[in-house]
Amino acid sequence: MKIGELAHRAGVSVRALRYYEEQGLLSPERTPSGQRRYAEGTVEVVRLFQQFYAAGLSSRSIAALLPCVNNGRTTAPQRRLLRTERDRLSAKVEEMTHTLRRLDQLITAADHRGGTTDSH
Repeated sequence: MKIGELAHRAGVSVRALRYYEEQGLLSPERTPSGQRRYAEGTVEVVRLFQQFYAAGLSSRSIAALLPCVNNGRTTAPQRRLLRTERDRLSAKVEEMTHTLRRLDQLITAADHRGGTTDSH
């Protein structure tokens, strides 16, 4: 598929796809005229990149983990990186869960006092 179709189907910009290519994360085939062509499975790979970026992984980390994505096998350094990133995300989730509980407590306390002071 062409770059525009991939961008549309994966929910990213064409610019993002070009960035992924610059970072060595994507290696599209090229037509004789130089147009990029992507395999069907690239849609899911790009979505995974988006999830990794949203979770705070760097391009370097994603590139280091790319072989795991492509072939399902890992080296010892890749497994360490996977565990490190998982632990980091787990701590972030725990922190966010604590914040969510605190917000719920504030909402409950406000609801029990009755009335609101909304200025909207």
